[in-house]
Amino acid sequence: MNWERIRKTFNVIALTFEVEMRQNLTDGFVVFGILLQPLIIAFMALWMLKDKGPDYSIFVVVGSGMTGLWTTLLFNGGNSITGERWNGTLESLVGSPSSLRVIVFGKVLANITQSLLSMIVCYSFISLVIGYPLIIANPLLFFISVVFSIFAYVCFGLVIASLFILIQDIGRMINTLEFPVYILCGFLFPIALLPGWTTPLSYLLSPYWAAQALHGSASGTQTTGQIMGYWGLLLGFSVVYLVLSRGLYRVILYKARVDASLDTEG
Repeated sequence: MNWERIRKTFNVIALTFEVEMRQNLTDGFVVFGILLQPLIIAFMALWMLKDKGPDYSIFVVVGSGMTGLWTTLLFNGGNSITGERWNGTLESLVGSPSSLRVIVFGKVLANITQSLLSMIVCYSFISLVIGYPLIIANPLLFFISVVFSIFAYVCFGLVIASLFILIQDIGRMINTLEFPVYILCGFLFPIALLPGWTTPLSYLLSPYWAAQALHGSASGTQTTGQIMGYWGLLLGFSVVYLVLSRGLYRVILYKARVDASLDTEG
């Protein structure tokens, strides 16, 4: 095992992570998606459930945080690459000695890490303003579920970012995926309320299993074995995303280094 190569890889991820975090702090769209949008969603959901009592508050908080994670992954992960294209630095990144996948990994990791702030803000908002008690039934399982969820999201982000590189107009299509995924993944209500034909679609989305693990560990409604099963599914999806992204980034390198068509309409 080449430890020097591993060390350099982690250095690239750390530097990319830092730069992306600094840039995001000055981006109003990012701040809105991380902080304000989850608060609005949490407030609306709690208002609709006000007659159900405080037992539903932890479900709403976790679900609101999940919406922030998905919005960040969907838009910020891809738009960070779009920004590189607009600034004329995308080709330089592709041609740099560091792997483009490693650079994108650092970018997506920074975006997902920042979106975790939405969970903290929602917790504070509901606890202090609305007065609902927020108790995590299994803190250790919840923390591990967060780690697995972040890893699955980042791996998914590698695929999304590669599509932003290969297809310049994909942003117009991506806009249609935000709220359908909220619904199909059961962020704010169980998918049992949806038509039966949508259930297989939910099972094919890794954010659904992340939501299951986080909701189950936070509320205590799932056993340890069930939650560990969700972890296994998240890990399996992550492997699939990594393999798929590897093929996509090979296409990107070919377009950049062989036929010089990376910056043309795809």
